[in-house]
Amino acid sequence: MNVDPLDDTPPETGWHWRKIIQYFLQGLLVTAPFVITIYVIYWFISSIDNLIPLFPDTDAAGNIINKNYGSGFILIIVSLILVGYLSNNFITGRIFALFDHFLERTPGIKFIYSSIKDFFEAFAGNKRKFNKAVLISIHGNDVWQIGFITDDDATKLGLKGYITVYVPLSYSFAGMTYIVHPDKVRLIDNISAGEALKYTVSGGIAEFEAEETKSKPHR
Repeated sequence: MNVDPLDDTPPETGWHWRKIIQYFLQGLLVTAPFVITIYVIYWFISSIDNLIPLFPDTDAAGNIINKNYGSGFILIIVSLILVGYLSNNFITGRIFALFDHFLERTPGIKFIYSSIKDFFEAFAGNKRKFNKAVLISIHGNDVWQIGFITDDDATKLGLKGYITVYVPLSYSFAGMTYIVHPDKVRLIDNISAGEALKYTVSGGIAEFEAEETKSKPHR
């Protein structure tokens, strides 16, 4: 190894605090996403598992706890699959339809039930709404936000030729609803709606699978 005789900097030997901190942060960046993901999955399964008291027990403090060990979660998942199967059957499907019609016509209940039903169907049902990602300009000509077209025609609101766009907020399930002219909207056609939603909710941190994003005016 050649050593510069004019270099007065002492050679690095052994461990230094700067390296230790660097390795600690690197280990944290590698471990934290994995640990948090496992914890969220565990919390989700445990929360659902405790909804059904299959094997109640009492702890040392006298509190009643459930020791289902995942059996409650499995039972709920199997039940949901069974309900989905029965809802596709002609006879049982008619029964579910009548029950659904009854809840949507019951005063007081219909508002809560229909709102929750529309929310879930907007994501995964037959009336999916968050499947058309767009860029929308609201606050300025050079400022764009990612949103989703939820209604192609706002005529019923007295705004002919306008569309309704929902703009989610970062790190939140809340969002803003805008009714704008199509000239202020550009379709995002190079990434999926799911990727656009992930990018928005993450505050722009999430990366796209596509290398670049192209957009065009909404028509």
